[in-house]
Amino acid sequence: MNKKRMLTILTVIMMVFLLTGCTMATNPDGSIKLIYLTTPFSEMMQEGVFAAILVYPLAQAINFLSSHIGVGGAIMLVTLVINAIVLVFTFRSNVDMQRMQELQPELNKIQKKYEGRDDQVSRQRMSMEMTKLYEKYDVKPGMAMLSTFIQFPILIAMYNAVRRSAAVATGVFFGVDLALTPTQSFQNGSWGAIVIYVLMLLAQLTSILVPKLLAQAKAKKEAELHHKRYEKPQEANPMMTYGMIIFIGVLMLSWPTALSLYYLIFSIVNIIKTLAINKLMQKV
Repeated sequence: MNKKRMLTILTVIMMVFLLTGCTMATNPDGSIKLIYLTTPFSEMMQEGVFAAILVYPLAQAINFLSSHIGVGGAIMLVTLVINAIVLVFTFRSNVDMQRMQELQPELNKIQKKYEGRDDQVSRQRMSMEMTKLYEKYDVKPGMAMLSTFIQFPILIAMYNAVRRSAAVATGVFFGVDLALTPTQSFQNGSWGAIVIYVLMLLAQLTSILVPKLLAQAKAKKEAELHHKRYEKPQEANPMMTYGMIIFIGVLMLSWPTALSLYYLIFSIVNIIKTLAINKLMQKV
């Protein structure tokens, strides 16, 4: 199965999760149906397997922990635990993803070599050269996509859990009403929510740029070691990175501040995870 076909299949699967995961149960008045500590599991089963198996336990964990460490601490702890569990199953995938970043300059050279040559023989040769490159550095492109595939339903489930947790709906984090959106908080003069929102965007951007910067630093070091001239690779579509951040920023303006806090923590954990894996890769 080629890379494009695999990406298409994964995209379709993710869209299914997105459509099923983002459909929340509502009350007769149209408000989101909250999950309380007293909400029975059987009630969640009526909403579907996704809500019962993923959303319910996360929301209940936040509800339970909030009474002990506050709603902000609960979101942080649940995020850390979920990321640790996911990392156990996706460690190799994360390693391959970072190696893919490091190989990007060489992949770009191969693609440039066959640029404009659309005949079958050229495509086969390009595919063979790319395959040899992957084998040389022990990279499995399919494994690199596994991390995103596994994390996506967890992200959607956490989004639902944060929005439906009764503790979040009534929770306050350092004086910030987490149920309010950044737009509402701005109108109310709640600058704490705006700070969380801005930090979330900066953390999101940093988490995207860190793997690229690490790959560039390694390539530069390798060039110096072999007395070669380092050429900074041209990013294929830089607007895609910044476009994603803009999209997230616009989306988060109308979502509860609790979600900005969650994605802030999630991005910081991703940055730490990337740096840790990079450090381990250097020792291997």
